[in-house]
Amino acid sequence: MKILHIDQNHPALWSELAILGYDNTEAYTLNRQQILSVIGDYHGVVIRSRILIDGEFLDAATQLKFIARVGAGLDAIDIDYAAQKRVQLISAPEGNSTAVGEHALGLLLNLMNNINRADRQLRQGSWQREANRGVELAGHTVGIIGYGHMGKAFAKTLRGFDCPVICYDIAPGVGDENARQVSLQEFFAQAQVVSLHTPLTPLTEFMINTDFIHRFDHDFYLINTARGRSVVTADLVQALSQGKVLGAGLDVLEYEHSSFENLMTQEPPEALKALLGMDNVILSPHIAGWTRQSKEKLARVIVAKIQHQFPLAQ
Repeated sequence: MKILHIDQNHPALWSELAILGYDNTEAYTLNRQQILSVIGDYHGVVIRSRILIDGEFLDAATQLKFIARVGAGLDAIDIDYAAQKRVQLISAPEGNSTAVGEHALGLLLNLMNNINRADRQLRQGSWQREANRGVELAGHTVGIIGYGHMGKAFAKTLRGFDCPVICYDIAPGVGDENARQVSLQEFFAQAQVVSLHTPLTPLTEFMINTDFIHRFDHDFYLINTARGRSVVTADLVQALSQGKVLGAGLDVLEYEHSSFENLMTQEPPEALKALLGMDNVILSPHIAGWTRQSKEKLARVIVAKIQHQFPLAQ
């Protein structure tokens, strides 16, 4: 079985597949057209986010049996057309869920204790204690939207903080000992922290908008380690300015390139400029699942799933 590696990953992915007998080929430096010209020879591809897997790609991949995404989200893949082509999709959300959960907690604690702001002020010679008096997480109800691998990992990190944790998910029966599943109406009534852990779908794209924000009974902190296009930036800026959103910890942005490698190259829109200037906003460049440990875990999960679903004849 021939596998084309479009993006570079942890060396364990390549080496373990080779030991098992799979035929690996690298395409790290090939552009989209070059990949399209050779993809018809391969039975599997391993990707991150560099290349869009659309109808054109799938039509050219005449022998393709699987697409393995070294990560959680599949939004760079035309899922419906892949299903029509009988191409199986493999992902590894369990590989970086711990990293995402820890990063989300870090953003939240930083926001509630004004750590980034106080650090900047102190480096500029300003010693401001009262202005940076923090808020304890204990006693605040944390609401998690999307209770799959990532949401569950975040809930697990909250053990010991003496804070109620609730979750909302379109799938029934996903709550566990770490989070109580509630209706959306209950979620709006109770949540004082909102953390997003959803894939990008037609249901979640631009879900966090003015109408959604103002349905909450409490002012709240927003954490987003999921997808940037789940949040309307202009509406978030307005809510931050009004105090309805008390602070935002954003690992992802609406204006990221689809490859997640950088922000848009053209002139930034006014909403992004405003967001970048806000003291109650903490930003990171899509690194929530980007730890040294998760890089290896993701690779090993993908290898195990390829071996399980597409075993080689002995």
